Amino acid sequence: MSNNDILKKLRVALHLRNDDIIEILGLVDFRITVTELGALFRADDHPNFKPCGDQILRNFLNGLIIYKRGVKPDLKTIDQTK
Repeated sequence: MSNNDILKKLRVALHLRNDDIIEILGLVDFRITVTELGALFRADDHPNFKPCGDQILRNFLNGLIIYKRGVKPDLKTIDQTK
């Protein structure tokens, strides 16, 4: 299974639109255009197909954690409140 397949399946399973994915990637300061994103979701034999690299998938997954759970709290401030 390729990174493109994983990204496609996550998009369908989580009911994400292209603007949601761009927002998720923006949470980890990774910029991607709508055109570049569309190239990731094309069929493998399409002339404008672009393989999804490990960096894109990694940043998407890290951004998805923030998108779903929020920013990780600073552990130093938690320890000081006790």
